[in-house]
Amino acid sequence: MPAVDGLGDAAIRDILTSVRRIAVVGASPKPTRPSNDVLGILIDRGYETWPVNPGHAGALIRGRPVAGRLADVPVALGMIDVFRNSAAAGEAVDAALALDPLPRVVWMQLGVINQPAAERARARGVTVVMNRCPAIELRRLGVAGPSHAGS
Repeated sequence: MPAVDGLGDAAIRDILTSVRRIAVVGASPKPTRPSNDVLGILIDRGYETWPVNPGHAGALIRGRPVAGRLADVPVALGMIDVFRNSAAAGEAVDAALALDPLPRVVWMQLGVINQPAAERARARGVTVVMNRCPAIELRRLGVAGPSHAGS
């Protein structure tokens, strides 16, 4: 069965080796939440991570300062990892599309599919991954982390 995002292993591997800075929208400070676990895995693999959660702005999650919204992240981002439900993912994608510069990738987590938001992002030249988890893909593809500095 083809992936809902139409991306093959080579494209996913390229994303995971070339992107360095990742915002995790919906990151939770609770260690039992999947977003917290994925944030930790991304940190351990050498990505520069930025948790985004308006309810925890100014706090730390896994030692990283939490931004209240994507626009508050002080660096250019290569990827936005969306830990929101499918209906709310559109708002997160639109926030990503308002950034300057645009991120290269919008990644919607397992179970998150929002085709209208994906089309808006693709129309702006942003690669969209849906219904996948970067932590799972890192392990499945044997990717150690980013291969060079960049966004």
